[in-house]
Amino acid sequence: MFSRELRGLILQVLTSWQVIAVTVAVFFYFFLVNYTARLHRVRSVSLPSKPKRKKKEKEKTASEDEGAELSEEAVNDELGLEESD
Repeated sequence: MFSRELRGLILQVLTSWQVIAVTVAVFFYFFLVNYTARLHRVRSVSLPSKPKRKKKEKEKTASEDEGAELSEEAVNDELGLEESD
């Protein structure tokens, strides 16, 4: 099916240092990617969920509301505006 020259050429190409180096580099790259993905998956699963976030969010909204009131008063004081009843 293949001639003797073609078999020899394919053998030379497959055993060249460039092909071997690229093959090793590709295997190393896939190993590194799989290792990193596995490590990331283990860390993301092992982290516990924090129920404290809800409390912090409530405190932040309360603080923001107070901050809004203070900033309006500060603006009125700076401009010298007084509320008329």
